[in-house]
Amino acid sequence: MPAAKPVANLSAVIKRARDVMRKDAGLNGDADRIPQIAWLLFLKALDDLEESREVTDPDYRPALSSPYRWRDWAADSTTRRSGDALLTFVNENLLPHLAGLSGGGGAGDTRETLGAIFRDTRNRMLSGYLLADLVDEVNKVSFRSSDDVHTMAHLYESMLREMRDAAGDAGEFYTPRPVIRFMVGRVDPRPGEVVMDPAAGTGGFLVEAWDHLVAAADASETPARQRELLRGTLRGFEKKPMPYLLGQMNLLLHEVDAPRITRGNALTFSAADQRRDGVDVVLTNPPFGGEEEAGVKDYFPSDYRTAETSWLFLVSVMERISRSPHGRAAVVVPNGVLFDEGIGARIKEKLLREFNLHTIVRLPNGTFSPYTLIPTNILFFERGGPTKEIWFYEHPLPEGRKNYTKTKPLRYEEFADCEAWWGGAERGDRVETAQAWKVPVEDVKSYNFDLHNPHRPDDLAHRPPAELIEELIDTEKRILALLDALRAETADAE
Repeated sequence: MPAAKPVANLSAVIKRARDVMRKDAGLNGDADRIPQIAWLLFLKALDDLEESREVTDPDYRPALSSPYRWRDWAADSTTRRSGDALLTFVNENLLPHLAGLSGGGGAGDTRETLGAIFRDTRNRMLSGYLLADLVDEVNKVSFRSSDDVHTMAHLYESMLREMRDAAGDAGEFYTPRPVIRFMVGRVDPRPGEVVMDPAAGTGGFLVEAWDHLVAAADASETPARQRELLRGTLRGFEKKPMPYLLGQMNLLLHEVDAPRITRGNALTFSAADQRRDGVDVVLTNPPFGGEEEAGVKDYFPSDYRTAETSWLFLVSVMERISRSPHGRAAVVVPNGVLFDEGIGARIKEKLLREFNLHTIVRLPNGTFSPYTLIPTNILFFERGGPTKEIWFYEHPLPEGRKNYTKTKPLRYEEFADCEAWWGGAERGDRVETAQAWKVPVEDVKSYNFDLHNPHRPDDLAHRPPAELIEELIDTEKRILALLDALRAETADAE
């Protein structure tokens, strides 16, 4: 079957596939349809890439064997099962086999990854005939050449954006690609370093980090050798099954070799284990406003125990980079992290004492629209404290704009001024500007990092009412959480 190469043709294939799925009574909306096509596309991509590897590498050991390879059960429409026979094979043979796979090689082993993905994957379609029609559409997508892979990756990312829109309603805030690219560029991971995202989601940070590492690889090496040298340098955790599947396919489509992505909660390790299993670079956007199960906080030292997810992740990131000679991190945090007191103040005191919090980039209104209007920031810090001074950079909105929106989002080009200001590796040539200012650490009272630009008054009258309301609600939630913690401490003391 000829490959459908142009973007327009691939878009048409995806559209027809979604039209097929709309007819099936087992699928309700994109929250069901996108996972259904995602696991089918994943198996098709895996088989195409494995066939190519088998041709070029005689020693290659494929993850799947007959009759579970796509080419065995799905590729030939003249011999493929249909109706109840197809449903029986998929539900009772294929998916259980995939769920039971284990390669023994740990995270990064393809068989291990397949087992982790398909333990929580099910066929949601009720009609075997419609499932056969969907398989026929997926068969029109090819992953046999780099052009095909990159084109499908582009379309796949558009599907991810739709999935992110649906997830945003449930409180999951995904990082815009321009922000990811900016963070990766400033942290500048180098070949030979290990990069982690402990809240990997659909893999945006890891994909961007991989592209950055490939671009920085030794140009004298062949592309195959470059990729071999980078093998296993990406690590991550993702505890939710759907983002895990989407992230693994995202990495597969971007030809990331042997990423060590673990299906699980990055917070369920002791501080000693996290230091022992450390990395060189962490890039992440941990969940905003979430709460962990009661037992999770027990993995952390008593001074830093809280149910608030973003605080636990901040402590975890510090532990992960604490032993690398060049350990460094960039972490997206909501505004509340900057001004929180109590346990939050103790965690910030640890950050300033043990690390160099050299830069806080304050992002503009609506950067995470439509998910949240809560103001967000990026903390850049590195091993080698204590912090002596903090640079703040207030990223401006384009002239004439009051905020970003879903239809008019932040563009990467808008970071050009900040990148030019950033300076070299030691950042010694920075100067104060209308957007940038420096604060000696002794002037940071009560560990409150919520410092406004001294070159511009904080004019509340020009901030969107919806943003102010959401920020007030967020503040009230944090006050209630502090009161709950105080009540629990009081009860324990009695």
